[in-house]
Amino acid sequence: MNKPDFDWKPLALVPVLMGVALPLVGSPSTWLTLTVAGLAAGMIIFIIASGLTLVFGLMDVLNFGHGVFITLGAFMATTVLGAMSDWTGSQELWRNMLAVLPAMLVAMLVAGALGLAFERFIVRPVYGQHLKQILITVGGAIIGEELIKVIWGPQQVPLPLPEGMRGALLIGDAAIEKYRLIAVVVGVLIFAILAWTLGRTKIGLLIRAGVQDREMVESLGYRIHRLFVGVFVVGSALAGLGGVMWGLYLQNVTPQIGGQVNVLIFIVIIIGGLGSTRGALIGALLVGLLANYAGYVVPKAALFSNIALMAAILLWRPQGVYPVANR
Repeated sequence: MNKPDFDWKPLALVPVLMGVALPLVGSPSTWLTLTVAGLAAGMIIFIIASGLTLVFGLMDVLNFGHGVFITLGAFMATTVLGAMSDWTGSQELWRNMLAVLPAMLVAMLVAGALGLAFERFIVRPVYGQHLKQILITVGGAIIGEELIKVIWGPQQVPLPLPEGMRGALLIGDAAIEKYRLIAVVVGVLIFAILAWTLGRTKIGLLIRAGVQDREMVESLGYRIHRLFVGVFVVGSALAGLGGVMWGLYLQNVTPQIGGQVNVLIFIVIIIGGLGSTRGALIGALLVGLLANYAGYVVPKAALFSNIALMAAILLWRPQGVYPVANR
């Protein structure tokens, strides 16, 4: 009897973690608040990590400079939203969204443009050389962070939530923050777009074919290198979007904001299977949920919960929950 093509077991990890946490937390309303907050944090982490997941999974590039695109996106949000105070100060959510959406778009465009230059001058000379990729992209991140300090200064910059996105919705005794619900919706939308593009479009087919057999795709007349450059630009733009979401989540921005989440991003990618978009989503949700549950039940355990989670997943599946076939 043939085995099913789709592996459902990793998908069960998220609801299993939720179910295990319920009796440990005790109060259903507290559990619901922690769960929604964890899902929101996980979705923001996924948006941040999805760009690097694409770049590594499809291009085999270890970009340790990914954090600079996150930081740039966050600072661009401070500039755009700061110039739209009339819109962000409104109590009406639709007016707030008309301010946040341009901030996201500008952050993605600027981060994507920087990604194009980053690929051309820093990454392109070291394709296929992982050690050199690590060294040169770390150097690029340091330079990028210093340039951001020159433009916006080294100090912390506030990035308050628009007025209409503040506060919480009450579901019984549980308080669910509005922004966390928005973050969940944005994360689901980004995942759906990525899954559809990679699995249902000609561009996705060419990208996947180029990963498996680049020479064959090029022999058919397709310029696979340009396609891969496009993937790098999209990955950088997604990091910029993630920077906006993360900055609004923290409500302040520093030049180190991107570097601070780099370790978390790599944990998510390793759990996911080193390049799997679906795996990165599951890894991000597990990381977000476990950090919230552990922080409430055993606060000291929250300090190492992500490392412990990664170790447990790798003991179960050494290549991650959804390993990329060509790894």
